[in-house]
Amino acid sequence: MTRARAVRGQTARPRKVASVLDRLKPEEAATVLQRLLAAHPALRAEAGQIANALLGEVSFEDVAWEIETAARALDLDALNSRAGSHRWGYEDPTEAAWELLEEIVEPFLEDMKRQAELRSAAKALEICKGVVLGLYRVRHEPNGSTVLGWATDFAVQTAMSALEMWSTGGGGTWKVRRQRRERPAFPQAFVAEYVPEWDSLIARTLSRSRDPRHADRRGREVGK
Repeated sequence: MTRARAVRGQTARPRKVASVLDRLKPEEAATVLQRLLAAHPALRAEAGQIANALLGEVSFEDVAWEIETAARALDLDALNSRAGSHRWGYEDPTEAAWELLEEIVEPFLEDMKRQAELRSAAKALEICKGVVLGLYRVRHEPNGSTVLGWATDFAVQTAMSALEMWSTGGGGTWKVRRQRRERPAFPQAFVAEYVPEWDSLIARTLSRSRDPRHADRRGREVGK
């Protein structure tokens, strides 16, 4: 009797009901956020602070480590599964190797462009430095013995493309003009300490990317 009264006297724990918000897909959650901010503009500042916290700090050493590790983890089995004869045709091993490596680097380049668009110049620079350093570390691989060995020019060409993309803001002359004051210079101390063999190559790439004629050409290409 006493036990029954004690059980009846206990406060029932509320059952956790799954919210529709918990079940949203990423693109649906983004739409909800956009509509919420449109309806309540005062929340934009707070949402921006949360977004900055989520983006977090960027370290070029972390970026370089991720690229180097992922590139070295690619084995010839991955290459063989993509290269050679398939139902849809023949895939050249060198082209297949480039594709595999591009899939590793591309997310970092996209993030670098995103940071530049968000006016996070310091973070964009850190990512660029990390991409260059990661590729520098894998620049020498025996021909044909690894995926990197099948794409011998990938490291240097992609690193210089990343530098050019960073220097021009990823687009035409208008972006160069808009970002010139806020974008920091590419640090020579970093080049001397971490990527010394690419010193002159980096200098030529940055000099070319600052040429207005070159920027105009890039702007036309991006606009196509």
